Amino acid sequence: MELLSLLSWTCIVFTVGMFSTGLSDLKKMRQIKSTDNIQFLPFLTTCLNNMGWLYYGLLKKDQTIVFVNVIGATLQILYINVFIHYTKQKKPFLSQTLFAGAVLAGGWFYFAAFLPEGDARLNQLGLTCSAITVSMYLSPLTDLVSIVRSGNVQCLSFPLTVTTFFTSTSWVLYGLQLDDYYIVVPNTPGILTSIIRFYLFWRFSSNSPTSSGFKSIAM
Repeated sequence: MELLSLLSWTCIVFTVGMFSTGLSDLKKMRQIKSTDNIQFLPFLTTCLNNMGWLYYGLLKKDQTIVFVNVIGATLQILYINVFIHYTKQKKPFLSQTLFAGAVLAGGWFYFAAFLPEGDARLNQLGLTCSAITVSMYLSPLTDLVSIVRSGNVQCLSFPLTVTTFFTSTSWVLYGLQLDDYYIVVPNTPGILTSIIRFYLFWRFSSNSPTSSGFKSIAM
């Protein structure tokens, strides 16, 4: 239990730190009163991911999963609200947000109304959340390919890469302790993509300075 408790706190510290990386975007938006060069979709998709894992944590009665995803969802909602406040074209982003809310409500209705309570609902939800998280981790691979071709790592953030690596590793170890492969499997790509980024920094760091890059998507 001591090891599990240590891994739990490690997951909390690194994951909350990774979710907090959006605070730099929030600060920038408030300073320039604009959303130029800031992406909206990562905030929205991360929020949906947080909501899914929050529901999983509640069903599983896992306080670690619940805690980090409450904080994560709260931060993403804050980022979304600030973005919509400062963007000049509010309608498309409001439409995306409403659509995401409808998807979330529809998903909750499906799991609550059509699946029996217990392992069946938990397993279906875990599989769904895992698939979404894996797809989010793998989605930047096309950007990594373009970085290899250009030899420019300016769009990558080294601190975020380090945080992602330790966050994913913590969750994998935590999931192994619980024998919960719905936690282990989706976080494994986070380790692999972080290792790829470390290699890119080592290979191309002399070609260009680094700056902020991918958004956090961890559990």
